[in-house]
Amino acid sequence: MSTIPNGTYDEYHALLARQDAMRLRRRLLTPAVAGPGPGTGPKAAGRALDVSSPDGSSYGGSSDQETIRRLLPLVTPFDELIDHLYRAMFEQHPYLRGLFPESMDFQRAHLGQAFGYLIEHLDRPEEVTAFCSRLGRDHRKLGVRPVHFEVFEAALAEALRRSAGERWVEELERAWLRMLRFAVAAMVDGANGSLTEPAYWNATVTDHQVRGPDVAVLRVRTAEPFPYRAGQFARVQSPLLPGAWRPYTVACAPRPDGELEFHVRMRGPGGVSEALVAHTRVGDVLRLGPAQGSTTLDEARDRDLLIVAGGTGWATAKALIDGLAQSRAPRPTTHLFLGARTTADLYDTATLAALEHRHHPWLRVVPVIGAGRGASEEGSVDAAVARYGDWSRHLAYVSGPPGMVAAVVRRLTEANLPPDRVRYDPGHGLR
Repeated sequence: MSTIPNGTYDEYHALLARQDAMRLRRRLLTPAVAGPGPGTGPKAAGRALDVSSPDGSSYGGSSDQETIRRLLPLVTPFDELIDHLYRAMFEQHPYLRGLFPESMDFQRAHLGQAFGYLIEHLDRPEEVTAFCSRLGRDHRKLGVRPVHFEVFEAALAEALRRSAGERWVEELERAWLRMLRFAVAAMVDGANGSLTEPAYWNATVTDHQVRGPDVAVLRVRTAEPFPYRAGQFARVQSPLLPGAWRPYTVACAPRPDGELEFHVRMRGPGGVSEALVAHTRVGDVLRLGPAQGSTTLDEARDRDLLIVAGGTGWATAKALIDGLAQSRAPRPTTHLFLGARTTADLYDTATLAALEHRHHPWLRVVPVIGAGRGASEEGSVDAAVARYGDWSRHLAYVSGPPGMVAAVVRRLTEANLPPDRVRYDPGHGLR
C-alpha cells in the first residue's frame, strides 16, 4: 500500500467534505418529501417540503414564524422537546453520542437558545443567515459533517411528534422543518466557506493568573495565526474535558505577537470553567474554535460609543477599548460603564489604572459598584446608565451576565436608542 502525503490526505478529505456539503445544500434548497408521522400517509407524503415562500420567492420566514409561535404550546417547554430530540437521535445513531461531552447540560441549554433565536428572528432572514453561517463554521471543530444535519432533521421531526402527542398537526412540523432547513443551508455554506482554515487551533498557555477565588486571566499563543476582530469570542476546550467547549471573549485586540487573553470565572465544580481556573497551568495546550460574534468595531466610526460591562464581560469591553486605542483613525468619544458587585470584584484593576494614567481624551470610565464600600448611588449598572445622560444618538455595546445585559438593553431601548444600534451577542453563554 502506498503512503499518502499528509497534505494530499487533507486535501482529499476537504474535497469529500465539500462534495457532501454541496449535495446536502442541493437537497435542502429543492422540494423534498416529508417524512412519516401522525396524519401522514401516501397522500401527505407526496407533498413537497421546501424553503421557499408560498409565492415562490426566496424564504422570508414570517409565515412560518407566525405558525410556530401560534403552535408553540404544543411542543414547549424546550427542555422536553430537546430531550426527545437527543433521545431519538441517539436511539437511531448511537455512534453520534461520541461527538458530545459526557454532560449534555450545556448543549441542551445552547440548543434551546438557538431555537429561541431562530423563532424570534425568522422574519429577518439576513440575520438568521449570518448567525447560522457562523455556527456552521464553528461546528467543524466538533467533527460535524453535512450528513449529520440530515440525522438532526429526522430527530427533530420525531421530537416534535413525541412532544405534541395527539395534538400533533402537519402544519406544525412543516413550519419547523422549513425553518431548520433554511438554517442548515446557511450552516452548510458557512462550513463550506471555511474549509481552507483549521477546524480548531492548538493554543499553548503562556501565563495563568488567579485573580480572587473564582477568576483567572489566561494568556495563550496559537501555533498558527488565529484570525479574529476585537470584541469576538471563541469556544475553548480543555484536555481535561474532551468534547466540552465553552465560549470566552478574547480580551484584547489582535496583537503583533499573536498572544490572546481570556478571562474565566469558575461557575461550578466539574466544568470547563473550573478546569481553566483551578487546573490549568503554563505550558498546557488548549483548543480554540474559530472566532465568532458581532460585538465588533466595524460600525464604530461615525457615532460616539457607549460600552457597558459587568463581571467578566469586562473582557469584551477591554478588547473594544484596546481596538480603539490601536486605531489610527479619529476615536469617537467613548463612555465605559463597568459594573461590579463590590470593589473586590474589580479583578483587573491594573488595566483600569493604566487607562487612567494614559489619559485617553476620548475615553470616560464610570465604575458602578453595587454594594459595600464605594457603592454607587444608583446601585445597578442599568440604572446608572439610564440616569447619566441621553444615549439615543450613540452606538452601544453591552456584555456581561445575561440578566445585566437584558436590563441594560431594555433601559437603552426605552430611552429611544434604536435596537439596531445596541450590540451584544445573545445566546452564546458568555458571563
